[in-house]
Amino acid sequence: MGTTVEVPLWLLVLVLLLAALATLDRLLMPSARWVIRQRTNKVLDEINTRLKIELQPFHRTKRQVLIDRLLYDPKVIEAAEAYAKAQGMPREVVMARAESYAKEIVPAFNAYLYFRLGYALARRIARLLYRVRLGYSDEEGLAAIEKGATVVFVMNHRSNMDYIVVGFLAADRAALSYAVGEWARIWPLRALVRSLGGYFVRRNSRDDLYRRVLERYIVMATAGGVTQALYPEGGLSKDGRLREPKLGVLHYMLREFDPQGPRDLVFVPVGINYDRTLEDRTLMLGLEPEAPRGGKVRALWHTAGFAVRNFGQMGIGRWHRFGYACVNFGRPISMRAYVKEKGIDFRKLTREEQSIRVAVFGQELMAAVGQVVPVLPVSLVATVLLAQPESAIGELDLKGGAQALISRLESRGHHVYIPRQDRDYAISVGLRMLTLRDLVEEKDGLYRPVPEEIPLLRYYANAVAHLVEGSGLWAGGPADGESTH
Repeated sequence: MGTTVEVPLWLLVLVLLLAALATLDRLLMPSARWVIRQRTNKVLDEINTRLKIELQPFHRTKRQVLIDRLLYDPKVIEAAEAYAKAQGMPREVVMARAESYAKEIVPAFNAYLYFRLGYALARRIARLLYRVRLGYSDEEGLAAIEKGATVVFVMNHRSNMDYIVVGFLAADRAALSYAVGEWARIWPLRALVRSLGGYFVRRNSRDDLYRRVLERYIVMATAGGVTQALYPEGGLSKDGRLREPKLGVLHYMLREFDPQGPRDLVFVPVGINYDRTLEDRTLMLGLEPEAPRGGKVRALWHTAGFAVRNFGQMGIGRWHRFGYACVNFGRPISMRAYVKEKGIDFRKLTREEQSIRVAVFGQELMAAVGQVVPVLPVSLVATVLLAQPESAIGELDLKGGAQALISRLESRGHHVYIPRQDRDYAISVGLRMLTLRDLVEEKDGLYRPVPEEIPLLRYYANAVAHLVEGSGLWAGGPADGESTH
């Protein structure tokens, strides 16, 4: 019993390592999972008492269960069999591919991360960069949404900051599930996006099997009452204007909508605008196909340089936030009420009829989003300056034109965000933002656009161009009989 046994050092190390792994797997990991699960359930119970749109059982379902449910959906199996036949591939190989798509798409929502970590980060980042404001909200319409309804927030897409700003401002209403592009499928961002309820979308995929798996996930999530955020434009606006809606995801949601089913489907138009979009110059490069591209390394270099400059200005106390970021929530659109009014049932339409009806509804939905886009100081001042871009204008005349434009917009029911409820201050803020960025030059008390920066000024004016141009609201200055002072 007291005999000494000698073993090689490498074997001792291996035995100790295996023992540690066994302890971790059998004792520590189950305990850690139990603690995390308890905290998550506690957060879920707490959050559901204050959320206006409660979390549904779908959020509590294990990710693997959702993947299995999606993989064995009859329509996914049917699509896999058709794909195998068309491509001459074994069914097992095609099902494995479908499983990889399902694992790529299905999120792993974690309430603790979303409301404890995600919300805190979103709040800090948003407030660090902008003066974040909730401009207008149709509280009466939002309060009238039927309990248990599937709610989809539909918004314009100005910046990648949209995810953060809207998620922050909507945190007291619901946990939003975003469709996220392939840019976020990098480690460790991929795991974070999934845990916050986001699901990945290959926006230009022509793979029929992938598209069917994506469709069935969206149908499953919509039927499960998951609150979603949808960008119908499909990508960021390059010229600042609203883009034509892409209808793929919307079509998936409506194709099987049952007006007599247990859940209504409600779309909430959301408008967002910024005094400064972080990606503005990069986005505008997309308008010039012949412009040289620097590649990812150059883009990272410019991003790093931008960050360093701003941190440097913070360090010496000369940094200013990028103006206002404002979000408006419009009147909800109930699909039960809509299909009843139109006398249609999407399930009973042919594919061609569905496409026509979805396109009509998509245009109406995008118009509703456009109507609640907030008019911010920079967009307002840029619009006035571009009325006569070659001419210099005095501050009093500029403010007079802006005051007249505000009055006309408000008379049409559009939402102009006026900081401090002071129009003169709002106009001064917009003008100061533009002069600090050297987009507008001042000489002898007169202001004029810097010629080479007119395209960028137009980008900001375009954010509200659909409100200004379409209604004959602006003809380059104050209306007849209106004072400019």
